[in-house]
Amino acid sequence: MNKRLLVAASACVLSLPAFAQEVTLKIAHFLPSVAPAQQQVMQPWCDALAKDSGGRIKCQFFPAMQLGGTPAQLADQVKNGVADVVWTAPGYSAGRFPLIEALELPFVVSDASSGSRAAWSYYEQYAKAEFDAYKVLAVHVDGGVALHTAKKPVKGLADIAGLKLRAPTRMASKTLAALGGEPVAMPPAQVTEAIAKGVVDGAMGAWEVVLPTKLDEVAKFHAQPAAGKPYPSTTVLAMLMNKQKYDSLPADLKAVVDKHSGAALVTNFGRVWDEVATATRAKVASHGNAVVQLSDAELEAMKKAAQPVEEEWIKQVSAKGVDGRKLADAARALASGQ
Repeated sequence: MNKRLLVAASACVLSLPAFAQEVTLKIAHFLPSVAPAQQQVMQPWCDALAKDSGGRIKCQFFPAMQLGGTPAQLADQVKNGVADVVWTAPGYSAGRFPLIEALELPFVVSDASSGSRAAWSYYEQYAKAEFDAYKVLAVHVDGGVALHTAKKPVKGLADIAGLKLRAPTRMASKTLAALGGEPVAMPPAQVTEAIAKGVVDGAMGAWEVVLPTKLDEVAKFHAQPAAGKPYPSTTVLAMLMNKQKYDSLPADLKAVVDKHSGAALVTNFGRVWDEVATATRAKVASHGNAVVQLSDAELEAMKKAAQPVEEEWIKQVSAKGVDGRKLADAARALASGQ
């Protein structure tokens, strides 16, 4: 009897680690910890994982590139296991994720909610292969980059000529150049100081980054399209998990991660970005900053000037053996809800 009990007890002990495995996810990103991305999306995501796993999944955040490197290296950091999860912009790694750039083409995205749904749908249909090295938790957009300037407002195409603006991605840089501006690449953390020192005249950036980076303290003018109209450019963002880390999880913890990722997480990103954009516009206006709404006529002139950017992208992607026109048309159709 005692021998049978001992065998049974040993079997239970041996099976316990697999059953009750605990994991701490190291999450890295490029913004300060106070940014809505962490406080309003990723932290609630972690809280949901902890709740549904009975406390077996925990998170440890490394904001503002605390694991070292630059934002452009986040995709490699998670691929190589330096971080377990990263939130980054695929466009920071120029040329590495060419197909997802279709969402960043000029004047495609009008807001974060519809744009993020479009980005996730586009990813699932057309861009999965270029993310094969990762467990993709979410693909969304920032809702569109407004133009934030220090000394003069941008009311139309003529005002952009010669402006040095920080541009977040390759496509944003090409769009700005087509509009007559001078794009400058730099990490978000350096933008405010660069504007204060006169290195650049302002920045292209989503409303979500304005308050965390204190951009509104040095850029007193903000230009954007009317509600429902597309922005000059947008930034595609992605939450990526190390594939080996995900594969190492027991089935029940994988199910918890899957439950709170994908379309559900994308929806949360989009909702929070739109809410933050509305609140940020109101706050900067209350401080005396000017929020300029681009007229339909100026917007059409800007679209026309930026058209060559799309044509060039289509040629580049098509040279890789992909139907670039089909992808560009698909991105626009999805973003417009068609």
